Amino acid sequence: MKKLLLGLFILLTCQNANSQNFYPFQGISFNKVKLNDNFWLPKIEINRTVTIPWSFEQCKTTGRIKNFEQAAARSGKFCGVYVFDDSDVYKIIEGASYSLQVKYDLKLDNYLDSLINVIAAAQEPDGYLYTVRTMGDKHHWIGTERYEKEHEHSHELYNMGHFYEAATAHYWATGKKNMLNLAIKNADHLLTVFGSGKKSVAPGHQVIEMGLVKMYLATGKKEYLDLSQFFIEARGKRIYPKAPGNQGATVWETGEYWQDHKPATEQTEAIGHSVRATYLYAGMADVAALTQNQKYIEAIHKIWNNAAGKKTYITGGIGASGGWEGFGQDYDLPNEDAYCETCAGIGNVYWNHRMFMLTGEAKYMDMVERTLFNGILGGIGLDGKSFYYANPMEYTLSKGELSGENKRSPWFTCSCCPTNICRFMPSIPGYIYAKKDNQLYVNLYVGSETEVEINPKEKLSVKQTSNMPWDGNIKFEVNTNNKKGTPYTLKFRIPGWANGNIFPTDLYSAKMVTEMGDFIKINGKNVPGNEIKISDQYIVVEKIWQKGDVVELNFPMETYQIASNTKIKSNQNLLSVQRGPVMYCAEFADNNGKTSNIVIPELSNFKYNYEPEILKGVGTLKTEAKVLKVEANAVNTETKIVKLIPYYARSNRGSGEMKIWFPTKFSNIKIESY
Repeated sequence: MKKLLLGLFILLTCQNANSQNFYPFQGISFNKVKLNDNFWLPKIEINRTVTIPWSFEQCKTTGRIKNFEQAAARSGKFCGVYVFDDSDVYKIIEGASYSLQVKYDLKLDNYLDSLINVIAAAQEPDGYLYTVRTMGDKHHWIGTERYEKEHEHSHELYNMGHFYEAATAHYWATGKKNMLNLAIKNADHLLTVFGSGKKSVAPGHQVIEMGLVKMYLATGKKEYLDLSQFFIEARGKRIYPKAPGNQGATVWETGEYWQDHKPATEQTEAIGHSVRATYLYAGMADVAALTQNQKYIEAIHKIWNNAAGKKTYITGGIGASGGWEGFGQDYDLPNEDAYCETCAGIGNVYWNHRMFMLTGEAKYMDMVERTLFNGILGGIGLDGKSFYYANPMEYTLSKGELSGENKRSPWFTCSCCPTNICRFMPSIPGYIYAKKDNQLYVNLYVGSETEVEINPKEKLSVKQTSNMPWDGNIKFEVNTNNKKGTPYTLKFRIPGWANGNIFPTDLYSAKMVTEMGDFIKINGKNVPGNEIKISDQYIVVEKIWQKGDVVELNFPMETYQIASNTKIKSNQNLLSVQRGPVMYCAEFADNNGKTSNIVIPELSNFKYNYEPEILKGVGTLKTEAKVLKVEANAVNTETKIVKLIPYYARSNRGSGEMKIWFPTKFSNIKIESY
């Protein structure tokens, strides 16, 4: 019995540590939210049953796991190309650990323990863990000494950051310390190398900052938090060949590529490699929340205004340039060449969710929702084992070839995106709810249940029933164990798209906006508009909740045509289409094999239909459009019904043309491409 009670204590301690209660607005941890959602639950289950096993198998066949075995033997030649491949194994372990809390699987639990044993054998006696060096392979990227190339390409600290993320996730999921103890040994090693009076370097690829914060939360050892801040403060001290702004200077020559061009607190715009950038900003938010560092908060607010106001795609995707996988210039958002790495979408959610937890502002959750449904979900195929690395806004057929990354892949030589999907998907329930004092925030409309503790003896539970993104009717059943009722405040986010405020900045706007009308009922009775309390885009319901109380929301699911800020030259005279939180595209499979010839006039009418038989069930849109035909050197037009599908569902029926932005006039089509 004593062992059982001790185990329960450890597990409860882990769960408490896993919450984000160090933020002013605390996200309710995914392990305290039970999903019953028709849209997200099947996708998270596919991640558990298909994507994670598939990714582990790919790590085995590509030698990623063998690298650890060779490191344990202190001999071998590195399998693969990229020295950060270690991180892929860690990320899948993190995702698998999360999945154990969603649905326990003894076989998976045992497999993780066997992998952790291999990792333990690969670790050097002083805690250092980096397979390519430990096995003795003289890889040109890593230099001859430990951390010699960390400021650029060695990714030693990047690997370790993901190691910490995995180790803490495994500990919080299982209560076991076998991987956490390895991470502690490694982090203690870092404390002997880096810090005041020791080695200083700005990590070449950020994530170590977030990882060290989680190590601090799991262990209570403040030195880990201090080291995280030390790495952030190390930025902007290295001298590069050229200063930012020099004519013809590259992002590598200035340090902008890895956000090392200025001290972190002096940076004001999103710049360089977008995954590195968002991981840095998320790490700064974590440290700021724990240390009350206002300079960090001021900096990431300025950077967010630049990113969301000038450098984000309508899908929530970021990173316009494939050349450095990163941000371009202000308003430089090409469509066919859009990069929008899946990992960058995940980083954007990490960052925006933390911005919400710092401020409680709904605009950040608007961005989370947009990126979830569009910028990230499209990165994984409906089969759970085909992926996109880049997510362009269109594929065009020219001279017999399709542009860009136009088909899904079962894996990549650099497979950071598939493994990031593994760890991200099971964490989605953690973005639905948040709390502060006596307020529960409902941030995402996803069928789920959660419970908040009012005091040691009193609890309030909320069960949400939702058919989002296809339906705007959402129901909440509220229960309390207090027979006299529980005074509490529920705050429901009004999604920007529900009232035509499509984007949280002026980067995109709806062409025509309709009024919401009556959209809330409490216990079956309409609440008149003049009686609804709205604060910062939240419906505020303050009352003494009784067992069985019901709140119903009915957000209008209008189909909007969206225009870009006129400064985005690539989108001039083009419109995109959105219904609810979902962006729509035209794909070859529904439109006679071609989409580059479609013209959708402004203020077109769209007919919505849910089609369960295609793409595992999606809502589709149809509208009357003009189609251009070039035959025998003659240009003709005809009126046709064009069908649109959710952008995330593209490329699950083969490869062909696709587009998300449509011309409104034939004069905007490049006829010479035919």
